[in-house]
Amino acid sequence: MLTLGIETSCDETAAAVVEDGCKLRSNIISSQVAVHQSFGGVVPEIASRRHLEAILPVLQQALEDAGTGLKDIDLIAVTRGPGLIGALLVGVAAGKALAWSGGKPLVAVNHLQGHIYGNFLQGQEVPFPFLCLVVSGGHTDLIRVEDHGRWQTLGRTRDDAAGEAFDKVARHIGLGYPGGPAIDGLAGSGNKAAFAFPRAYLEEGSLDFSFSGLKTAVAKAFDGLAAHQDQSASSTSPGSGGEESHVPHQALADLAASFQSAVVDVLVDKTLAAVRQTGVSRVVLAGGVAANSLLREAMKAAADADGLELHMPQLAFCTDNAAMIASAGYYQFKQEGPSPLDFRAEAALRL
Repeated sequence: MLTLGIETSCDETAAAVVEDGCKLRSNIISSQVAVHQSFGGVVPEIASRRHLEAILPVLQQALEDAGTGLKDIDLIAVTRGPGLIGALLVGVAAGKALAWSGGKPLVAVNHLQGHIYGNFLQGQEVPFPFLCLVVSGGHTDLIRVEDHGRWQTLGRTRDDAAGEAFDKVARHIGLGYPGGPAIDGLAGSGNKAAFAFPRAYLEEGSLDFSFSGLKTAVAKAFDGLAAHQDQSASSTSPGSGGEESHVPHQALADLAASFQSAVVDVLVDKTLAAVRQTGVSRVVLAGGVAANSLLREAMKAAADADGLELHMPQLAFCTDNAAMIASAGYYQFKQEGPSPLDFRAEAALRL
């Protein structure tokens, strides 16, 4: 069964063809990162217009790379939310048009559900049950997944998502956008013990997350470093973002490493706490932050130490892509059948 997936929730225009939910036939992504870098983040109106320009060429390329045509597609799956509403509408409209004109069933997929199914694109299914840590720019959630279509959210962020914290910290210290890869790269030459940043574990037994206090602590530390530099230099003011600061490189690297370590410590510790609370010993990573090198290393070390079964998606399936939407859509269709063609895009859709 061939599923055509469409993903336009943020700034990636993506289409993919997946066979039987886990065999990748094609995966095309048109990135807008270069367009939004000068703004320090995604501009929704610009993102929507770029999706309009890219959606048809991306769909055509996905079908060509898969060696198939629309007539051979059995199912169409499209992201309905959460995300930027203008961006979502482009993908939803394209999916509905293709389904209606081609007489194909259509499935409306939750973007977070798609991230979970990025782990099914290694060529085989992940056995149930499992705990999934979804970490991205908009979400940080711990989810217990019992079966296809059966899950329970155990914890979520109360303020900033982990990826959002990475982006905001990167912008504040002058690393630009996207912040996650920039901080990950810089932290490699830093000392993660250089700054004693806080870890927010909240009340006892809670599996929720909070990163706003950490983000503020990093900003204050950077501003303190910048205040000691020669103010007569033609530098940017602290926190202006997007331009080079005059804080020494090693100090910036130490700051990045210490911040990254604080985020990863909480993510790993909360996941292990969920394992203890539920008794589920199979752990799955998902989302853009799942590409972070320290998180992958730390989670693997923790899993090995505690005898847990760990699944991590390939890096290509961590960030937004349509293959994960196609995979999730395939299994959703098998459980629930097609979605009605009058469904709406939802910016704040929850899992």
